[in-house]
Amino acid sequence: MKELDTSSAPLVTLSIEGAIAMVTLNRPEKRNALSMAMVEELMDVFSSLPKSVRAVILSGAGEHFSAGLDLSELKESSSSENIEGSMLWYEAFGKIQFGRVPVIVVMQGAVVGGGLELASALHVRIAESDAYFGLPEGQRGIFLGGGGSVRIAKLIGFSRVAEMMLTGHVVDATEAHQIGLAHYVVKKGEGMRKARELAEKVASNLPMSNFAILKALPLIAEQPMSHGLMTESLMAAITQDAPEAKDRVNAFLQKRANKITPD
Repeated sequence: MKELDTSSAPLVTLSIEGAIAMVTLNRPEKRNALSMAMVEELMDVFSSLPKSVRAVILSGAGEHFSAGLDLSELKESSSSENIEGSMLWYEAFGKIQFGRVPVIVVMQGAVVGGGLELASALHVRIAESDAYFGLPEGQRGIFLGGGGSVRIAKLIGFSRVAEMMLTGHVVDATEAHQIGLAHYVVKKGEGMRKARELAEKVASNLPMSNFAILKALPLIAEQPMSHGLMTESLMAAITQDAPEAKDRVNAFLQKRANKITPD
């Protein structure tokens, strides 16, 4: 069977439905392995999202979210080029993690190496039941280079990261949920439905609240307690002073808003 020519297809696609943007890794024939060109396209997409977008769903085309770094790009690269490559990944993932818009990711199949590094930069992680997670860098003779030694370690602890890299331990969706790599686990094929449900909730939040969660919360986590409490108090004062926030509080007090109930 003749293979389809995908050379001219965009590596990252974008579609917008109201306040929700759908961003898709579009290299299924390579299991969405992350090339430098793909990372650049990802950065461009997130840098130019319209102001109307208030939540993003990121997914991977085909059977896998991402099998990680495109190792073919390492064959002839020098140390300085590899450092420059890591810096590009840091810049791209930083724009996503600390950007204006919360990002929900749907993960299926392989979430490996650089794919897991990307997922760890996102805000809400949904794993379908067939998702599996690995850090095979130890077996490849290399080291994490897309921020995973920092971000993944913050999620599950450096000891688990070391064990996964040393032994090649592959984590299934259930264990991923237990240790903090995934917030939700759903049946195969149900990830997008769950993502849309959550994205609607996220998009309905006031922009200033989402800004504080995305920008201030990570900062507070890195600060000494006294500094963190001061940062918290400042963000609380700013968000609570917004007219829209006052309207929502009054709606709750006047019993016009829904009460919090279990999902």
